[in-house]
Amino acid sequence: MMVAGIGSRKGVSVEDVLAAIETALETHGLTMTALSALATAEFKKDEEAIAAAGRVLSLPVIVVDDATLQAASSDTLSHSDLSQDVAGTPSVSEASALAVVGKGARLLGPRTVLGPVTCAIAISGDAP
Repeated sequence: MMVAGIGSRKGVSVEDVLAAIETALETHGLTMTALSALATAEFKKDEEAIAAAGRVLSLPVIVVDDATLQAASSDTLSHSDLSQDVAGTPSVSEASALAVVGKGARLLGPRTVLGPVTCAIAISGDAP
């Protein structure tokens, strides 16, 4: 399983979200077809651009509740003071991706920041 975790400023465009996902995947030599799902934090559940990106890619957008997001936070690679203050996690994109993949999840690297959007790619232990 491979999941793209998404964090963003409020009011971003679907193009911003898709560009961040594509850039994060390209960093690791991957394409959109490798993804199983998108993930984001509960406080981002009404962010239309993230939902629209899921529709464009025909992928589910999984919303991670606060407790699960917090539990995954200890395995993040990046730290944002803003993310810590707003969401209680050092990286919304990294923690949400890790949380959705679940036990044995690992990040392919630190989140990618592209303008107002962050994207992190997490995989399960059985993924190549």
